[in-house]
Amino acid sequence: MQPSDATPATTAAPTAADHPEWDVVIIGGGSAGLSAALMLGRSRRHVLVVDDARPRNRFAGHMHGVLGRDHTSPLDLLADGRRDLERYEGVAFEASAVEHLERAGAVFEIALASGRRTTARAVLIATGLHDELPDIPGLAEHWGDGVVLCPYCDGWEARDSKVAVLASGPMNVHQAQLMRQLTDDVTYLVNGSELPDAARAGLAARGIAVEERRVAEVVADEHGRLRGIRFDDGTDAPVDAIFAAPVPRPKDGALRALGARFEDRDGVEWVVVDPMGRTSVPGLWAAGNVTDGRSSVPFAMSAGSMAGAAINADLVEAEVRAAVAASAGR
Repeated sequence: MQPSDATPATTAAPTAADHPEWDVVIIGGGSAGLSAALMLGRSRRHVLVVDDARPRNRFAGHMHGVLGRDHTSPLDLLADGRRDLERYEGVAFEASAVEHLERAGAVFEIALASGRRTTARAVLIATGLHDELPDIPGLAEHWGDGVVLCPYCDGWEARDSKVAVLASGPMNVHQAQLMRQLTDDVTYLVNGSELPDAARAGLAARGIAVEERRVAEVVADEHGRLRGIRFDDGTDAPVDAIFAAPVPRPKDGALRALGARFEDRDGVEWVVVDPMGRTSVPGLWAAGNVTDGRSSVPFAMSAGSMAGAAINADLVEAEVRAAVAASAGR
């Protein structure tokens, strides 16, 4: 007979002060980190999730393309995820950041900004990334609301409207072509970037306007909503949405400090992980946007779940080896 899980556990939730050593410390409480905690909690692991409450998608009022959660708040998803974890008595949370992380023999030593210190047998980094936007006045103020990144995440909401795609790299042409599927009013803002002849021909073939003038400013209406674009000649053009491609800056300081291996992908250095999230450092794992800028919420959840299961499997294997050694020594 299986125990009921209809209600959360009645025991008090553990805190960072309750364990001198955790099975796993997860740094980052977004979609990846919480999904990993769920898998580990269900395996009766003692898990500490350290989170500074700054998920990448906190600027967005809604997320899209997430089955069962379409057009709902990403922050609500994380709040619901934390509530899901309340039934697993081994999972704890610490609202803090990590100040120092190092390997000390068989464990990791972690110093938190809150002043607490603890250790863990394994660490999962799920800290995400920071989007570095082009330096155009007014652009950052509309990030997540009017200025967006992903045609799959936000394109439907801009259907049949006036869309501009701001060029900053080769992927922007692809953005423009994807948006042409959703509206017949798409303008590609070259903004001083290189536009190869083949790409220019593809834009023209599908009726996508190409604007050569540089963008001087993104302008808002009297209510603070995106109104349009101001060019360097002082003229304005109305737009309803701007698609941009910010440079992803992974929050990977802990991974670098521990000596994880990195590789260059499209001009950005990313930590190298295997399909389960294992890095080159034993016991150190990574999942979500810190490993790949294209990791949407469903991808991050999947990566976190896979990493959580794989970490538990590694811990079990270590426990088997220890048990066999102890048995042989008797």
